[in-house]
Amino acid sequence: MKLHEYQSKDLLAAHGVAVPGGSVTSDPEEARAIAQQLGGKCVVKAQVLMGGRGKAGGVKLFDNADDAAAFTKELIGKKLVSYQNPAGMIVEKVLVGELVDIAEEYYLSVLLDRAQRKLVVMISAEGGMEIEEVAAKNPEAIVRLAVDPAWGLDDYQVREALTKAKIPAKAHRQMVPMIKNLVKAYNESDADLIEINPCAWTPDGKLLAADAKVSIDDNALFRHPDYQATASDAAEDPLEAEAAEQGIAYVRLGGEIGIIGNGAGLVMCSLDEVSRAGGKPANFCDVGGGASAERVKTCVEIVLKDSNVKGLLINIFGGITRCDQVAEGLLQAFAQLDINVPVVARLDGTAREEGLAKLQGSKIIGAGTMQEAAAKIVELTR
Repeated sequence: MKLHEYQSKDLLAAHGVAVPGGSVTSDPEEARAIAQQLGGKCVVKAQVLMGGRGKAGGVKLFDNADDAAAFTKELIGKKLVSYQNPAGMIVEKVLVGELVDIAEEYYLSVLLDRAQRKLVVMISAEGGMEIEEVAAKNPEAIVRLAVDPAWGLDDYQVREALTKAKIPAKAHRQMVPMIKNLVKAYNESDADLIEINPCAWTPDGKLLAADAKVSIDDNALFRHPDYQATASDAAEDPLEAEAAEQGIAYVRLGGEIGIIGNGAGLVMCSLDEVSRAGGKPANFCDVGGGASAERVKTCVEIVLKDSNVKGLLINIFGGITRCDQVAEGLLQAFAQLDINVPVVARLDGTAREEGLAKLQGSKIIGAGTMQEAAAKIVELTR
């Protein structure tokens, strides 16, 4: 789960990381009051989880509170569209923040290196740029510091890494505790990524997390009810957000063949078989165990809202899930939705015969195996 910028900064601030002042709001008058508290000069940032929000018109600097309030009124309810998110996202909140006078920009992040089985701190003096771009053009500019899972980080290790990354010595005294606090925040929040870009050095000698990104492990959300309450807002894609509200595991992948299965492993196998047959999966969608007919219908509806989908593959192995209930859900979907793409279903396991019997005479094409189903749907979409 990705946190909004204001949530990320609140999390970092709670762990001793310096962040700019400001507050989040959806009310223009409250935005005016926040801006006045900041002395009039402020930045208003749309709180949407999409790349390129600045170029999309979601970030603007102001010299007075009235203009900040007017911009907030303009932004709330507006759909922002960027090249990274052509579907767009509706702005529901804005962050009215303190303007930061930046003299130098650095980059910091903490993430898990699965190969080393350790947390790794990434440090670069080339902040303000996409880290992927830095890695491609100048990989030596990124220093990686592994965190011992038993002993953590010692100050001397951090200082050595900062020197190697060519972070100016003047920033070391503040950056050493900042990095150690980031690692602590990572562990205590069950994060899988914390990124500060830029980490700003101001002309008066302060180190601030000018912008922050935090992603929390979905499997640990039960330990963080405050974040769990906003989980449905955490998807960058509107269909993913809708699926999250329904408790459905859905990820859009950009292809043309919609895929629904029960169980993550089976869905992943289905993606592989469609790719092997020459198709491109449009999504990952796990209907879950013991899925009711209504849940199956909901999954079909969500998958088919993707305008790129030209065909739908249903792959169900009935253990807890009964194939006859899945078939009933498919029939309900056809009866209530305008489905004008080919649908291939492979049903096996519990109540298989009953499920296949329900589908007889419908527009849903049956298949005996997963490989057969994948080949059929790829052929039909062509």
